[in-house]
Amino acid sequence: MASNIQIANKTENAADLNHSKETIDLNHPELYLNRELSLLAFHRRVSAQVTDQTIPLLERLRFLCIASTNLDEFFELRVAGLKQKVVAGSVQVEADNLSSQETLHRISIAAHDFVEEQYRLLNEEILPALEQKGICFLKREMWTKAQSKWVRDYFDNELLPILSPIGLDLAHPFPRILNKSLNFIISLKGKDAFGRDSGMAVVQAPRSLPRFIQFPDELSEHHYELTFLSSIIHAYVEDLFPGMKVTGCYQFRVTRNSDLFVDEEEIDDLLRALEGELPGRRYGDTVRLEVPDNCPDKMIHFLLKHFKLTQEDLYQVNGPVNLNRLLALPDMVDCPDLKFPSFTPGISRHLGRNLFATIRDDDILLHHPFQSFTTVIDFVRQAATDPHVLAIKQTLYRTGPDSVLVDALVEAARANKEVTVVVELRARFDEEANIRLANRLQEAGAHVVYGVVGYKTHAKMIMVVRREDKKLQRYVHLGTGNYHDRTARLYTDYGLLTCRKDIGEDVHKIFMQLTTLGRGTKLKKMLQAPFSLHTGLIERIEREAEVARKGKPAHIMVKVNALTELKIIHALYKASMAGVKIDLIVRGICCLKPGIPGISENIHVRSIVGRFLEHTRCFYFLNEGQSEVFCASADWMTRNLLKRVEECYPIEEPALKNRVIEQGLKLYLQDNTQAWVLDKEGHYTRLIPKDDEPTISAQQTLLEQLAEKA
Repeated sequence: MASNIQIANKTENAADLNHSKETIDLNHPELYLNRELSLLAFHRRVSAQVTDQTIPLLERLRFLCIASTNLDEFFELRVAGLKQKVVAGSVQVEADNLSSQETLHRISIAAHDFVEEQYRLLNEEILPALEQKGICFLKREMWTKAQSKWVRDYFDNELLPILSPIGLDLAHPFPRILNKSLNFIISLKGKDAFGRDSGMAVVQAPRSLPRFIQFPDELSEHHYELTFLSSIIHAYVEDLFPGMKVTGCYQFRVTRNSDLFVDEEEIDDLLRALEGELPGRRYGDTVRLEVPDNCPDKMIHFLLKHFKLTQEDLYQVNGPVNLNRLLALPDMVDCPDLKFPSFTPGISRHLGRNLFATIRDDDILLHHPFQSFTTVIDFVRQAATDPHVLAIKQTLYRTGPDSVLVDALVEAARANKEVTVVVELRARFDEEANIRLANRLQEAGAHVVYGVVGYKTHAKMIMVVRREDKKLQRYVHLGTGNYHDRTARLYTDYGLLTCRKDIGEDVHKIFMQLTTLGRGTKLKKMLQAPFSLHTGLIERIEREAEVARKGKPAHIMVKVNALTELKIIHALYKASMAGVKIDLIVRGICCLKPGIPGISENIHVRSIVGRFLEHTRCFYFLNEGQSEVFCASADWMTRNLLKRVEECYPIEEPALKNRVIEQGLKLYLQDNTQAWVLDKEGHYTRLIPKDDEPTISAQQTLLEQLAEKA
């Protein structure tokens, strides 16, 4: 198993750095890792899970597919954005001082190596291991006579009626190719019925059909015998061109720019503007071409020329070009021993039937997926049916297509409660779903707003206003993750249920900012982006630095998904130089370099990659023994801290604060099985327990402590 992953980032001569604390230039590019290459390194850490023999086989396949899907999005957004900058002639550089052109070149080198490794893992590890377990992908030459007859019938009845082969000539130009769709470029010999001889055609695979098909049990020697849709099309492609000879048939797939552009200064209706832009996403500028490694150069050059791509944009693969479609296999196969053991999320024992009464007694801290998201759903459902509840307000960023929370909000609106929902229409890749739920909520009578123009609303908040003893009481839920009941079983997140007066007032003020016009007012307890969160974090980092300069203990622990914001990194470097102990758990992008003598030697960075996607954002500041603990919806990135509406809330109840410190931070710092440690050169090395030390997996420990048994 490869245990070392490097961020391919060109560095200057280390001697150029002046390590004098008085004269150190914290803007020196040697101090920073490239944002895009750091993200690519995270995707490789996900892919590296495939080699972990302690992970069940179908879960290893799932990691391979997730890494492939991540890579698709990386090209659709990050690579596409860099290409746009190059075309626009942008000379802007990031903190690492790499130009967009140089970054693209290094991405190409790293991504080609990544893709080659992915297909090696598929062909040399996953497929042979699946075959040993009776799950076999059969190539055309492996089909029995009975299977060939069955495939013939499948082609005639399921494929042939919906395939539309297109010969390329003046009357039939190259068809528009959908983003990430499976296609075939065909070379032909002979003339058709009209005497045409174009020599080339394109066949587009139906998106409605699965990318691999299972043979009937009675035709299979093994429990699961499957074949790829591409193999079926290859086998009978000549039937699409009667009287002509097919001399070549090769898969290809293009990835396109999938970012949406909406000029928010020119539009008067964000929903309608996005509805107009969504269809174009499928046909954005091309950024990548994938073909099989046996595709002839002539075909490759033809495709590159047509899609206006270069050799750096070409990826020749040894297997299906749409690797991520294998993600359907684990759900198809009924082999529990090849998957992670099932579990039932824990439900807090002290929760009674009346959640409002329970919250009045004490704050509730939920740690998903180890503890059930059902508590949050019940909170909204009870609010929807409780005759004493007058109003419900909620932010929605991602909810999923069939959200039970949206059902409850619709029910509340129909019951004539005041329901206000802030729907973020620009949640990337969820725009269409969010437009539908916004329309549904409006039809039910809810007040729907789309946040603030120019700032995505990424905060996760629910506020319920209830009449109690002739006065109004606010109950709130604040979360680090989305209100999505499916991802709540896949992502680690925190959620706080409280009726503390000052927190309720702060949440009320934030909702007022989102739904009305007017200047924001100062919050009592919470920090909010884009106003007080950035400065509040820097102030707390600087406070720890000042404590350390006095010779007192100072400690910062942070868990986020990404760390890129330059002023935050500057503050962390200065705190490290002052002697503050800094432990950073950064799942994905990290532009800070730890362990540089005299600068960041007191900073330690690790990334946790495991069964669940680490998504909690929590921050700890020792504060001379009066520790502060916060949870937040925001990562430490420029976009989160300065360009989005985010919430950051304190955990003040002593027992709950201790839970976040011990379970959410210290336990992850002790993990020695799923942790990757970053060094000053930009290398990530996976920790492996020594023979004499116990193995510690934070996620497994939390499953044992908080979840129910399977």
